[in-house]
Amino acid sequence: MVSAQLVNGIAIGMIYALMSFGLSIIKGLLNIPNFAHGALYALGAYICYSAVSMGLPFALGLLAAFAGAALAGWALQRFAIQPASKSGYLAQLVTLFGAALVIEQMLLIGWGTIGLSYSPPPLLRGAVNLGFTVVPKYIAFASVFSALVIVSVWLLIERTKFGAYLRAGIERPDTTRALGINVDLLLGVGMMMGAGLAGLAGGLALPLVGATSTMGGDMLGIAFVVLVIGGLGSLYGSVAAGVLVGVVQSLTAIAAPAASTAIIYAAMIGILLFRPQGLFGER
Repeated sequence: MVSAQLVNGIAIGMIYALMSFGLSIIKGLLNIPNFAHGALYALGAYICYSAVSMGLPFALGLLAAFAGAALAGWALQRFAIQPASKSGYLAQLVTLFGAALVIEQMLLIGWGTIGLSYSPPPLLRGAVNLGFTVVPKYIAFASVFSALVIVSVWLLIERTKFGAYLRAGIERPDTTRALGINVDLLLGVGMMMGAGLAGLAGGLALPLVGATSTMGGDMLGIAFVVLVIGGLGSLYGSVAAGVLVGVVQSLTAIAAPAASTAIIYAAMIGILLFRPQGLFGER
């Protein structure tokens, strides 16, 4: 049982990491917590459900979840965050919080108040015998797929010219503008990337937890816990902390299922008491 829960925890932790990875990108770009990130996660789950309900393959459903959430992220950046930035930090926080409520209500209007469920495609049903434990195929797929996406985005940011421009726009925006680079465009693309990862995480979670309009609130809390434990702005930290939180939550569920969520907040408090900057944060 412990082995099974450990493997499940790693798999769920990779979805947490994918969600928090996108949140960390946006935090680095805007220097502001994205309170609409959970709503984008829920939006991705609903878009994926609609896509597969129309007969599209699950892979295209995941692609649609990423694209739909990315477009929503661009709209937030263009029509909400940019205008609010002129009024200061607090105005952006309130705007993002309000945007999350608007998206949640739009989900209720568009898909109704009853939660939706979806079974994994036939290819991903059943289980895989690893020798020491048996793992559902979809859990294994979600874990590996999340890891591949995270590595791909990391390589894009760290190993390409676009990534170099993006990092320069974050760290030295005035100097970057002086070199003739459109920083606002970079920030918009970065926002789309982070939002798209939230939507993709929602699509991956659809066969596991279904889709409800309020599912983003629960995931947002976990994503912020992962972000804080890993260290604000640390992309590596968000991945390591996501896996850690998933494992701790799964192992706790063996002895005390009711405390499996509370324990991750206790873990966050414990880590911050000894390392206020988080596990991989620099300050």
